[in-house]
Amino acid sequence: MKKLLFVRNQNKLRSPTAEAIFSNDPDLVVRSAGLNNDAEAPLGAEDIEWAEIIFVMEQARKRKLQKRFKASLKSQKLVCLSIPDDYEYMQSELIALSKKKLPQFLQGI
Repeated sequence: MKKLLFVRNQNKLRSPTAEAIFSNDPDLVVRSAGLNNDAEAPLGAEDIEWAEIIFVMEQARKRKLQKRFKASLKSQKLVCLSIPDDYEYMQSELIALSKKKLPQFLQGI
């Protein structure tokens, strides 16, 4: 099973949507968390260490995560999906875009 972690700032819209749509895949174990301290599910070092692949939606979040959790990032693959903050939770366009972008990063893991 592949362990995927979706990270955003607040963990309210895009990252929980990704968690919801990919959690039904029997080959995946999925979590989501937020970089901000007041996030719905705040990101911790244990989340980073648990994950095999960490997905962020924007390059700015990738840099923030790398800076804040440098000591915990080891062999995890860190991927930016480049999905803008234009969507609501479980919006059909966000689901379609996520399903289109994510599979390419699961190859060879």
